[in-house]
Amino acid sequence: MVGGVWVVRRGMSRTIPVVDLAEASEVDAVRAGIEDFGAVQVLNHGVPDRLISEFDARVGRLLGQPRSAKAKLASPHPYRGWRQWPDDFGRLELERFNVAQFDNAADARAAGLSDEYLGLFAHDNMWPEDDPRLRAVAMEYMATAQGLAMRMLKLYANAIGLDEFPMGTLPHTRLTVNDYPTWTYQGQEVDDADKLLLLEHADDSAVTILAQSGDYEGLQLQGPDGAWIPVPIIPGALQVFSGNMLTRWTGGRLRPGRHRVVAGGTVTRRSTAVFVYPSLDTVVEPLDGSDSPREPVLVGDHVRDRVASYLEEYGRPEQIAAWRDGTPYVAALAEDSAGR
Repeated sequence: MVGGVWVVRRGMSRTIPVVDLAEASEVDAVRAGIEDFGAVQVLNHGVPDRLISEFDARVGRLLGQPRSAKAKLASPHPYRGWRQWPDDFGRLELERFNVAQFDNAADARAAGLSDEYLGLFAHDNMWPEDDPRLRAVAMEYMATAQGLAMRMLKLYANAIGLDEFPMGTLPHTRLTVNDYPTWTYQGQEVDDADKLLLLEHADDSAVTILAQSGDYEGLQLQGPDGAWIPVPIIPGALQVFSGNMLTRWTGGRLRPGRHRVVAGGTVTRRSTAVFVYPSLDTVVEPLDGSDSPREPVLVGDHVRDRVASYLEEYGRPEQIAAWRDGTPYVAALAEDSAGR
């Protein structure tokens, strides 16, 4: 037991491993997490509580404003600013605020990004005028989470006998906050698969650093046997999900963390995710030189294609039209939806 939490060793249970980064030897728990689950929960992770709390309070204030005020922060880009996502009946499933690594192309160039990738930042970040500090806190949060991601990747490499995962000189990051409303439209005896607010998926990053809050275990992770496991809400813990980039690097040895979110609870559930990728000029392929059914991928190409693939899979006609026309996208909601 570490800090009152059981640290699961490999093969002992279907419980998601918890790793205390203050402990000198956690290799078994790390290996179990990344090989069997594609995720670990971490304690003593180095992301300051005051930073997590301040960011949560400020973004909570933003998302608690009237819809008409938040609509001013909408963007054509699905990974910028504010948006709401309704189900097929117009009922709110999640509300989202997105932040890119750089506010615009000029900032990206000043940071040393190659001209060929500046188009990724052609759509500006959207910040509320009444809370100028939100930007500084969000950027600090992203940078600190990236530092944790780099630390975890060193542990992962050590756990499976690699020298390193070569992230390059300017890793690519983005941040997404998801608010999931209380779900009152369905009865209590409903199977989890019938009340999904976020469909099952694995992230396309190398790793994702995720904070969660709420009064129910709505986040679920797919275990090695295919069953869905609730991710416990452990005070002070962050979740580290392995993404598809990590799977590519290891020729499939490290599985991606497939996860989903189900409805429940009596208060809004919030998750804050920082997606961390290698530098855009990195080619990702098996580090041991082994054959892989997947072609090598240039991270910049992958990120550049991400919007198109997202819209193809999830976009609705009006959202696709907004992206094409360069107009902010604000989804229509039903009159009885929680988001109105």
